[in-house]
Amino acid sequence: MIRVEDVHKHFGGFRAVDGATLEIAERSITGLIGPNGAGKTTLFNVIAGVLQPTSGRVTMAGEDITGLPPHTLFHKGLLRTFQIAHEFGSMSCRENLMMVPGGQTGEKLWNTWFGRKRIADEERALRARADEVLEFLTIEHLADHKAGQVSGGQKKLLELGRTMMVDAKIVFLDEVGAGVNRTLLNTIADAIIRLNKERDYTFVVIEHDMDFIDKLCDPVICMAEGKVLAEGTLAEIKANEHVIEAYLGTGLKNKDKAEAGA
Repeated sequence: MIRVEDVHKHFGGFRAVDGATLEIAERSITGLIGPNGAGKTTLFNVIAGVLQPTSGRVTMAGEDITGLPPHTLFHKGLLRTFQIAHEFGSMSCRENLMMVPGGQTGEKLWNTWFGRKRIADEERALRARADEVLEFLTIEHLADHKAGQVSGGQKKLLELGRTMMVDAKIVFLDEVGAGVNRTLLNTIADAIIRLNKERDYTFVVIEHDMDFIDKLCDPVICMAEGKVLAEGTLAEIKANEHVIEAYLGTGLKNKDKAEAGA
């Protein structure tokens, strides 16, 4: 689905992404982990068109999408969510979902005068779809609540719901579990698994909660210092000496010192 080839993103002399190469398989749930500052979110932003890469190439289903803007990638089915939810706080949860599909008839002033029936029919269909999404995510009771007044975990579910209002192919989730209680986190995990299995969604998940990663993700990719360090199952990643070194500052260096002392 996605291939990242030798991608670099530099900010002055700082190399946030430094030659990252990886592949995301279609219909997989891939975990992306690594210590703070590893370059995970920057890589997300490069893939999703928020940032232009300094160099390198990104392809989606064989098509070169390097540097395409987010709205173009949105129409190709590539979506991302953010660590801090970006809801329209004064609008209801249902209205937040109804806002998502582009090219709505009512967006043009001319149509508000002469296309009222078409607008009304379209809005009824969007409302029905939004209600189906809310029910799927088990937050239908929040349909008429202002999105700015629901909990952080419910906002994360709402962001996931936005991806369901269009024909998403691959969704990048940036720390979907941040600030979410365990009950709601399990609800989010179950929704991701269902979307993957029932609707063939491909997911890439940045997350620090290893229990969440373990429940959802195979494979898991670990980044450090802007590079891809290791890939495999979570068990393999946890046992990898390079990963241990990146997270804890122990492992290979201490092992080498011990062997030298022996």
